[in-house]
Amino acid sequence: MFSEISGELPDVLGDFTPGSVCSDRAIWNSVPQTVRERVIRDAEETLARAFPLITASDYREFTATGNRSRFEELYFARRRMLNNLVLGELVEGRTRFLPGIVDGIFLIAEESGWQLPAHNAYERSGARLPLPDNSQPVVDLFAAETAALLATAVALLGDALDGFSPEITARVEREIQIRIVSPYLGRHFWWMGRGEERMNNWTAWISQNVLLTVFSLKTDQPARRAVVEKALGSLDAFLKDYAEDGACEEGVLYYRHAALCLHGALTILDGVAPGLFGKLWQQPKIRSMAEYIAHMHVAGRYYFNFADSSAVVEPCSVREYLFGQAVGSQVLAEFAAADRAASGSSHLPGEWNLWYRVQEVLIGPTLPDAAPPHPASRRDMFCPGIGLFIARDEQFSLAVKGGNNGEGHNHNDVGSVTLYKNGRPFLIDVGVETYTAKTFSARRYEIWTMQSAFHNLPTFAGVMQSAGDTFGARDVEVGFDEERARISLDIAGAYPAEAELHSYRRIVSLLRGRHVEIVDSYDGGKPAVLSLMTCLAPTVVPDRIDLADLGSIFVDGGGEIEIDEIDVEDARLRSAWPGKIYRLRVPFAGRVLRLRIV
Repeated sequence: MFSEISGELPDVLGDFTPGSVCSDRAIWNSVPQTVRERVIRDAEETLARAFPLITASDYREFTATGNRSRFEELYFARRRMLNNLVLGELVEGRTRFLPGIVDGIFLIAEESGWQLPAHNAYERSGARLPLPDNSQPVVDLFAAETAALLATAVALLGDALDGFSPEITARVEREIQIRIVSPYLGRHFWWMGRGEERMNNWTAWISQNVLLTVFSLKTDQPARRAVVEKALGSLDAFLKDYAEDGACEEGVLYYRHAALCLHGALTILDGVAPGLFGKLWQQPKIRSMAEYIAHMHVAGRYYFNFADSSAVVEPCSVREYLFGQAVGSQVLAEFAAADRAASGSSHLPGEWNLWYRVQEVLIGPTLPDAAPPHPASRRDMFCPGIGLFIARDEQFSLAVKGGNNGEGHNHNDVGSVTLYKNGRPFLIDVGVETYTAKTFSARRYEIWTMQSAFHNLPTFAGVMQSAGDTFGARDVEVGFDEERARISLDIAGAYPAEAELHSYRRIVSLLRGRHVEIVDSYDGGKPAVLSLMTCLAPTVVPDRIDLADLGSIFVDGGGEIEIDEIDVEDARLRSAWPGKIYRLRVPFAGRVLRLRIV
């Protein structure tokens, strides 16, 4: 799709300006007062603080202990502080934040490596090195994000920075050439795509930021052309692993780093070669990728989640709205505008990508008044690429995840059910704890949140599902009509041989206006116990589970139910769930277990 255009590139590729320059005071002075006040308040608070010190010991802590959050707090704090100061200067335009901006730029320029310790390797699964080698820079997610931040700052503050000292822009350009452009053009990193190797969000995310960096600065035409040609190949490699239905196998959280970064990359390409890339916006696959987030929404900040996604994600920003506009999707545009308006904030994204925040400040206030989301965003759907089934009525929102356990950020969750009632979580997917070295290691599935026993799935004498793309659902059948929505799948293939499982047929039905049914039947040599995860305190009486004031599960064919109370202490999990969640363990009395949820 993208590579086919490579031969049509014009002789001269234009600049890309990620917003309005600081000297255009008419634009910046028109920012609404409430947004101006927040931006300037954040900049003033930042100016009163010292940039954090980052030592070699901080960097090597990841390889020493596996903890990545302590270094990342320091690393991201520097960049958020610089972001706040740049945005404050753009909005106010009085030069009082420039000394702090220069301090931030030079501190970041003097870091030995822009890549995170967790990504400090030269092969996809290679050993992480304890310290960065500044003679061989690694272009990872956040090296590219850092370059984009500095390039955006220079592009929008150029005259003001040059008035302070021409060395500021010169230093940024030198560091970006050494750390990003030269290794990008001179080496192959796995996320660039080659052959049949599977890509993920890294490909679109980094490609967007490399393009943003190169076209925001005054780079020469040969470098621009070489970067574009390489990026086009990478974006095709990214698209090859997306099904035509547009579903993101890494979960809704990663939509913003995957499909939405594809939108960013295409926006830049469309801007530097006008008229050449515009036809790609009309591709059905890209439109399906765009609309995914709207279809995954349940209510409020709740989304259907699986893999490493949380059930609670940040509100939409102007980026989703612009994506909807670009692909001609009223569904996405209306959903994004309504979700953004419902957040009740001044709509500054929590991420520290300066381009995103500039878009929010300059374009966000121009969005139309939010109408109720387009009804098509709440439709039933089945995404065969990842086996995702979604059905709804006035009361219930139901999702079932098929697919296989080799998908990106997988949790060994083939066949798991997620259910909301009246917009409240009923049966949950717990999500993922704060990332550590263990999260992306050979020991990933020792983490409880990654195990099928802590999803709404069965276990056989302690045997759980296995990881890998050979472990998946089979014989999947789906049907939707006015009376019911139904999915039937055999999940026995998701379990290893020691489960002694010949078949496990799960049939999940939404009987519209009535209730949800889960009927599980199996043929195997070991006893089965079904786990049910909830964030509501359960009460168990014979053949019934009551979940607080929300509803009940009637059990037919089960034995004595046990309840495990799990303390939620991890900060990432606490963003979605209360201090305690619960696992109900329902043993099969025979070969068939029926649940009726009302």
